[in-house]
Amino acid sequence: MLRTEMTLVEAAIRDQVNRDLDCSEASYRLMAMRAEVTELIGRWKAAGGGDHLPSVRERLSRSHGDRPVAKTKLEKGKSGPSRPNARV
Repeated sequence: MLRTEMTLVEAAIRDQVNRDLDCSEASYRLMAMRAEVTELIGRWKAAGGGDHLPSVRERLSRSHGDRPVAKTKLEKGKSGPSRPNARV
């Protein structure tokens, strides 16, 4: 849940910067969230956690590969990737 909140706050900051608005409040919230994540990781490690924590790039590439592929329906009579157009 914290990750989702962080993503929303980051988006709000980008929006405020793009509109030339003051983003200091949202920035303070984001820094507090990052400090909380750092503290949680420290507690996890102190409790014996030693697994590799994936980077953002690793997580995104892994989650991208796990996404289901959208299936498209072909209309009758239309050629598709598996049915080449044999009409000459």
